[in-house]
Amino acid sequence: MATKIKQRTIAKEVTLQGVGLHTGENVTMKLIPAPENHGYAFKRIDLEGAPVINADANYVINTQRGTNLEKNGVKIQTSEHVLAALVGMEIDNILIELDAPEPPIMDGSSKYFVEALEKAGAIDQEADREVYVIKDVVSYKDEKTGSEITVIPSDNYQVTTMVDFGTKVLGTQNATLDKISDFKTEVADARTFSFLHELEVLLENGLIKGGDLNNAIVYVDKEISDSTMKKLEKAFNIGKLSVKPNGILDNLTLHQPNEAARHKLLDVIGDLALTGTRIQGKVIANKPGHFVNTQFAKKLSKIIKAERRNKVPQYNLNQPPMMDVVEIMRRLPHRPPFLLIDSILELSDTHVVGTKNVTMNEPFFVGHFPGAPVMPGVLQVEAMAQTGGILVLNTVPDPENYLTFFMKMDNVKFKQKVLPGDTLIFHCSLITPIRRGICHMQAYAYANNKLVCEAELMAQIAKKN
Repeated sequence: MATKIKQRTIAKEVTLQGVGLHTGENVTMKLIPAPENHGYAFKRIDLEGAPVINADANYVINTQRGTNLEKNGVKIQTSEHVLAALVGMEIDNILIELDAPEPPIMDGSSKYFVEALEKAGAIDQEADREVYVIKDVVSYKDEKTGSEITVIPSDNYQVTTMVDFGTKVLGTQNATLDKISDFKTEVADARTFSFLHELEVLLENGLIKGGDLNNAIVYVDKEISDSTMKKLEKAFNIGKLSVKPNGILDNLTLHQPNEAARHKLLDVIGDLALTGTRIQGKVIANKPGHFVNTQFAKKLSKIIKAERRNKVPQYNLNQPPMMDVVEIMRRLPHRPPFLLIDSILELSDTHVVGTKNVTMNEPFFVGHFPGAPVMPGVLQVEAMAQTGGILVLNTVPDPENYLTFFMKMDNVKFKQKVLPGDTLIFHCSLITPIRRGICHMQAYAYANNKLVCEAELMAQIAKKN
């Protein structure tokens, strides 16, 4: 079993100031400690009511120039760099407070966010960190561009990016992060980049107001005219620009030859933070971009949520039970062949866990069905109710003097067949506190690591005449 790791937040509030890359607005960003199970969220204090937007893939509205979120008309632009820093520094819970729609671009990387997080310090919280372990291959491919992301099982979180923009100046690049603890040294300082032809369009449309040569690598992928160079010099407020031999505009030196691939890796980490959970698996991204990243995040998030809804609790069936069948018969009035539980594994004031070993000797298999034995669904519900009966009878000192009666059942669903040889595990928990002998509970039945039945049940105990 994997070692449990505690959730973490920052020890104190920390502030950064800068300008938004695309909005050009001055922005103050505060990173604020958050409670357990809070996750990542943005707060717009410049808007009425200071609305909060969770970092959730389902809020992605467009990815043309970064990963942009919107909820109820409230927007957050270019969220990926700060989110990547949070994942890279293994912070689980934080509130990102902004007085503008876009975090500061800083130098176009996650470096300054990492430094701010280090300045704030990290503290462990009481709750365990939830990690989604990849068991099966999950992929998403954009047929239009050929971009594809796949995640496969691995012992830890790893990311590999392969980029190919079809240009000689950049060529084909790869980058790999083998363990998240290397994020600070291997990935955090990789800056965003743009091609000259993209930059010209952005400048003409006024869409890159906060850019300068300190926060974006510009790859010159076409011949640059004197008039274009003058426009760039004016936009960047630089006296004289030129092109370096390696094909980038000057006043900036690459940190690594594959800095572009490393920044794409940074973007993948930031965008996949929108799944809302830590991932244990190896991500392989071929020609990644914000669109394919966030579509993959949405797909993975949907899978994770579905699995958590149907998550099967694990119990050690080899340990001695809290109650064996003899003790159960001291409490329940039911007797064979209508006693449908064999043991009680757990019992508290609010929940109970019981088991039933289904064998071919069950009398109902004689007629249900000859040659194709299946446990009737109504008897699965009855078995869950008997398990819940142990819970409610535990509230009286003389359970042998009481009977339990069904009052209501709602939202009954049968998911899988129950066959001879299956071991059923029943988990019943109170929806509302027990009052006047009435027990309202949510009940689940599991077998073979799958949910087989669920129902809301209401029963009442009454004294025997």
